[in-house]
Amino acid sequence: MGIHYQDHDIVVYKTSCGPYDNNSYLLICRKTGKSAIVDTPENPEAVINQAADTNVQSILITHNHMDHLAGFDAVFSAHTVGVSIGTADAGTLDGKGITEWIPDSENISVGELKIRPIHTPGHTPGSTCYAISTEQGENTLLFSGDTLFPGGPGRSGSPELFLQEVQSITGRLFPLPDKTAVMPGHGDDTTIGTAKHEYGIFASKQHADDLHGNVAWLED
Repeated sequence: MGIHYQDHDIVVYKTSCGPYDNNSYLLICRKTGKSAIVDTPENPEAVINQAADTNVQSILITHNHMDHLAGFDAVFSAHTVGVSIGTADAGTLDGKGITEWIPDSENISVGELKIRPIHTPGHTPGSTCYAISTEQGENTLLFSGDTLFPGGPGRSGSPELFLQEVQSITGRLFPLPDKTAVMPGHGDDTTIGTAKHEYGIFASKQHADDLHGNVAWLED
C-alpha cells in the first residue's frame, strides 16, 4: 500500500484488495494525523495495518455492492468509527455498526480536511462520491466508487438507470474543476477534464434506446 497522492494538506494511500481488484483508499490529514478509509473490500489487512498508524475518524462507503463491503466487519472491528454511506444503500449495513450518516452536501471533517459527499445514483440508488478540495482549493480529489471510471460510467442495470447515472455524472461531477483527480473503485485514475472530453464524443453520436450495462464513452 504505497503513497498514491500527496500535497501540503493530504496523503492518500491506495491498495488493491480482493478478487475483483477493488481500490481502497486511506486519506490522512497531514496537519493532524487524522484519517478516513474509503471502501472496505475483501482482504483489507493492508488498509487496516496502514491506518493503525493514524487516528481514524471515518469509514466512507461509496455504495453497497459486496465487493466494496466484504471486508467491512474486519475494518470496523479494528477502527470502530462513524460510517458514511448513501441513505438508499444503508440497509445493507443494518446491524453492522453504522454510527453516523452524513447527508448529501454536508461536509465530513477529518482533521482539517473537509470531505463533501455527492449523491450520484445510477450504479446503485445510494451511490455516493466523496470530493476533497486541498491546498486552499487549488486541487480537488474525487473518490468516485463505481460511478465514474477512465473511459466511462460504472455498470448500469437498465436503460433508465444508465440515464440516471449519466445525469449524476454530468450534473453533479462535471461541475468540478477539470483538473480534479478522479480515483475510482477499480483501476486507474482519470480527471474530470478527460471524462468531459470523452463524454462529449459519446454525446455527439446517436445510441440505441436500450443502451446500458458496461458502456464505454469512446466505443458505444
